[in-house]
Amino acid sequence: MKEMLEIIIKNLVANPEQVTITEEQKENTINFSVKVANEDMGKVIGKQGRIAKAIRTVSKAIATKENKKVNIEFVEE
Repeated sequence: MKEMLEIIIKNLVANPEQVTITEEQKENTINFSVKVANEDMGKVIGKQGRIAKAIRTVSKAIATKENKKVNIEFVEE
């Protein structure tokens, strides 16, 4: 799942080398912390958070197949 998230985000940003994704698992929950460059934050979140919501929706659909929950937090560097 981390690889899928990384591919999506790196294709959205202008500085893909500055994308950092950390994963933390607790029982049935996976927490992702996504760090991108400050100038790329708007591209990842999108207008009114639509792109971020779409990324979360796709991730939750994949996690549901594995009987897990997923949380994604976007953090500025």
